[in-house]
Amino acid sequence: MPLIKPLQQDDALLADIQSALKHPDPLHIWWLGQSGFLLQWQGRHLLFDPYLSDSLTRKYEHTDKPHVRLSERVIDPARLPTLHVVTSSHNHTDHLDAETLKPIFQTSPQARFVIPEANRAFVADRLNCDPDFPIGLNDGMTVQADEFTVRGVPAAHNTIERDEHGRCRFLGYVVSFGPWTVYHSGDTLWYDDMVEVLKPLGVDVAFLPINGNKPERRVAGNLDADQAARLGRDIGAHLVIPHHYDMFAFNTADPQDFVRACGQHGTPYRVLQLGERVSINV
Repeated sequence: MPLIKPLQQDDALLADIQSALKHPDPLHIWWLGQSGFLLQWQGRHLLFDPYLSDSLTRKYEHTDKPHVRLSERVIDPARLPTLHVVTSSHNHTDHLDAETLKPIFQTSPQARFVIPEANRAFVADRLNCDPDFPIGLNDGMTVQADEFTVRGVPAAHNTIERDEHGRCRFLGYVVSFGPWTVYHSGDTLWYDDMVEVLKPLGVDVAFLPINGNKPERRVAGNLDADQAARLGRDIGAHLVIPHHYDMFAFNTADPQDFVRACGQHGTPYRVLQLGERVSINV
């Protein structure tokens, strides 16, 4: 079966990112695959949880859990434009990939790297970086990174797991800048008080997984399509963009299920193709 080809890829994607710089006021968003999103506002770039390699496919190729890829890579991470903030929501490789992040930080050495504080030692080991390099967060904590104010919120993957100091190993990030507030869930199930945590924060755009929780996959689960649509509605998000599908054959979902659920729940949504941009005005 041929791989899914991105709507925009490599040179075409870079040209679109460059073109968007001519219009600094809207919030520009590109889906880079899996849970990775590039945001551009006023010439600044925020990159959520990129996975832009084949490291997992190679790692599991000769195992009983092959990670057969469904889509072509959107872009070589070394070719991304200058980045100002990059995030990793947790330690799973599709959210903390050395083959993606090392080229990024070589190209953008000034970029601030936001991680869960509980994961600092693991991150430093995987990336062979100075342990002081990342900015560590816990739930309820807020830091200023470049022009972006980043707040940590819990993520349950599959539980809200904490280290011996009570710090979350899995986080979502609520990021505020200019007139905008966006929420990237990381990987998460629905948990008690989730709506109460998020609704007061005034989320404009929510990036939510839709691949669901299926124990037979033998990986930690996520919100399914219906849950993502309901969560977006319940927290009052002005737009919900789904993620965590069309990457690996064993762990994906049909975005049309999300479209139908949004129709049922009255949730504003946009489904992006790989490499596609959506531009949002205030």
